[in-house]
Amino acid sequence: MKAFLMLAAMGATLPASAAETHYTIDPAHTYPSLEMSHMGISVFRGKFNKTTGKITLDRAAKTGTVDVQVDPASLDFGNAEMLTNSQEKDWLDVAQFPTATYKGKLTFTGDTPSGVDGELTLRGVTKPLKLSIESFKCIQHPMRKKEVCGADARGEFNRADFGMIKGAEGQAGVMRLLIQVEANKDG
Repeated sequence: MKAFLMLAAMGATLPASAAETHYTIDPAHTYPSLEMSHMGISVFRGKFNKTTGKITLDRAAKTGTVDVQVDPASLDFGNAEMLTNSQEKDWLDVAQFPTATYKGKLTFTGDTPSGVDGELTLRGVTKPLKLSIESFKCIQHPMRKKEVCGADARGEFNRADFGMIKGAEGQAGVMRLLIQVEANKDG
C-alpha cells in the first residue's frame, strides 16, 4: 500500500500528457503550396521551397499541435513573372514580411487527425484558417529507423483579408492553401 501511495504521489508530478510525441518537419519532404484562379480560365499553382516547423501528437488524448514557418520568398510558380509579382509590396511583400506561419490544434475523427483549427499569419496579418486533413499516416521509416508521419491538408482563404488586393476581385481572391508535410519523430 505504501508503494502504491508513493507511485500515486509521483504520478501527480508527471506531465499532463506523458504520451505526447514531438516531431520536426522535414523540409526536404514538405511543400506548402498555393492555388488561385487566373482570370477564371486556369489555375496558377506555386509551392514554397523553404519550410520548417514542429508538430506534437498525443494519440491517446487525441490532441496535437502544428507550427509551420514558411519563407514567402521561396514561392515558386515555375514562371519568372509570377515569381516577381508574388514578392512585390502589393502581394506577399517579402522584403517587409520574410516569414509566414500557420499554427493550430489538431482535431480528430476517431483515432486519426482529420483537421486543424488554426491561424494563418501572412503579411503581418493573422486570421483563423481551418484545414482539413485529407490523408494521414505514420510509419517506421526503413532507412531512418524512426517514426515518420505524413499528411496532406488543405484550406481556403481570401487573399484580400491579408492585404493582397491586386487582382483579388471575386473568385480570383480565393486562394487554396495545400500542405504536403512529412515530419520525423524527435529523439
